Amino acid sequence: MIRSELIQKIADDNPHLYQRDVERIVNTIFEEITGAMSDGDRVELRGFGAFSVKKRDARVGRNPRTGETVHVEEKHVPFFKTGKLLRDRLNGNS
Repeated sequence: MIRSELIQKIADDNPHLYQRDVERIVNTIFEEITGAMSDGDRVELRGFGAFSVKKRDARVGRNPRTGETVHVEEKHVPFFKTGKLLRDRLNGNS
């Protein structure tokens, strides 16, 4: 499912809301999650999962084509850990 499909699904399930309002709500949710993560905060949605940021230290890597060593700088990457309810539902334990 992509963002536009999510917006359409929510708008279809809630006919009392205008689609532009649903779009604004969905965009605000994503912006808040992104903003919190960029500040280094963890975002937890109970039953769904938790978004966090992990730090990857600088390291020495190799160019697979030439075998030359390459310095890889430290970076921060998004990480998602599923919640118990989501994990159970995916495994048919609901």
